[in-house]
Amino acid sequence: MVELFLNGGPFMWPILALFIFGLMFTLERLWTLTRATVNTRKFVLNIRQAMTDGGVDAALEVCANTRGPVASVLHAGLMRFDRGLDHVEKAIMTSGSIEMAFLEKNLVWLSTVIAIAPMLGFTGTVSGMIKSFEDIAKANDISPSIVASGISEALLTTLFGLIVAMIIQVFHNYFVSRVDKLVIDMEEATVELVDYIDETQRGDTQANAG
Repeated sequence: MVELFLNGGPFMWPILALFIFGLMFTLERLWTLTRATVNTRKFVLNIRQAMTDGGVDAALEVCANTRGPVASVLHAGLMRFDRGLDHVEKAIMTSGSIEMAFLEKNLVWLSTVIAIAPMLGFTGTVSGMIKSFEDIAKANDISPSIVASGISEALLTTLFGLIVAMIIQVFHNYFVSRVDKLVIDMEEATVELVDYIDETQRGDTQANAG
């Protein structure tokens, strides 16, 4: 494997650097998105139970003790509970936008690696073919032994660049699916919270009217 890498020529090194760069952000996103995942249905039930038993302060404590974007969004909404439902919804929307940006952070760098790695590979291919033609011109002969090294360099850089792009693409697609799942969880949790707050406030209004 090392021999094939060295035979690929100088363009193998920037492709390798891109691969390491992509893996760094891959590990960072894997760690972050794994920690951001919670059992949303159970969490919302805990919030509702906490509000029933101890009011908004108890629900805020549950959110504060739970990591992840779902808890952060609900925490932002509950902080505006005393200002009315409209303020709760606005706080949820604002916090949701911030959490979305946090979830999608660094995915652009994975996309960059996916785009540039094959380009570097193709550039190495062109470089290797140029070398082959130069060798032919110097030897004034087109025997396979003369052009073999240049063609080998051309093929190896293309191969390595495509492999790097495919590996990072798989992780990128996985992270996008995880982000989509977390966004759906946030939407479901906020809808349930808003509905619950609305029902609670209506119940309080009717009780006061009675």
